[in-house]
Amino acid sequence: MKSVSADQDAYGREIWAFLSGQRETFEIVERDDGYITAAPSVAGYFASLRRWPRRQREAIRYRRGRTALDVGCGAGRVALYLQERGFRATGIDNSPLAVRTARQRGLRDARLVPFERIDQLPGNRFDTVIMFGNNFGLFASYPKAKRLLRQLHRITTPGAILLAESTDPHATKNPGHLRYQRANTRRGRMPGQIQIRVRYHDCIGPWFDYLLVSRREMEQILDDTGWKAQRFISDSGAAYVAVIARV
Repeated sequence: MKSVSADQDAYGREIWAFLSGQRETFEIVERDDGYITAAPSVAGYFASLRRWPRRQREAIRYRRGRTALDVGCGAGRVALYLQERGFRATGIDNSPLAVRTARQRGLRDARLVPFERIDQLPGNRFDTVIMFGNNFGLFASYPKAKRLLRQLHRITTPGAILLAESTDPHATKNPGHLRYQRANTRRGRMPGQIQIRVRYHDCIGPWFDYLLVSRREMEQILDDTGWKAQRFISDSGAAYVAVIARV
């Protein structure tokens, strides 16, 4: 995905509105089959450590080194947490207003860089890479994930750690989700590869692919990319964080 244009930056508008004091800001996500979900608040994008999900609080303990990359940084909650603890933390996002929000909140190195353009970042730099908030989904598809994982390998240091969150798409009984997964399989896509867009008031974001995977599917994607899952951390529900080592 390219950087989002200002007139389509629905995600950025919602978090900028929250930063500006509109506390009843919410998020609508639309799937390409018409399925819609609505989050009651975007406050989680601004949460302090004690309000993070337990799986994230536990996973962040596995951070390594002194340099970190927060992929899809949004309002900057993870990068700011690491920056406050002495890390040289870089946050990247494809949303101009998200980057502006993170900078406004004090993140010193927030960049408008789509995930697909991480080859623009200097090599052998980051000790820790964070992809919380289901951001393993930004890999988008099986082949794209393979390519981007190899690029992540190039820009990280020996022994680096990747902390990546996903949700097991198979852990559902929702008929709509199951139909969608079957349709994906018929089309040669991974079951949890969804096409979605974010809406905020009259602003509609662009469609993009987002990839949800089981633990086994994640291990298959990681194979032969220079990364290996060491452990999986979960609490309740289908979401989990993988602690992944550079090998």
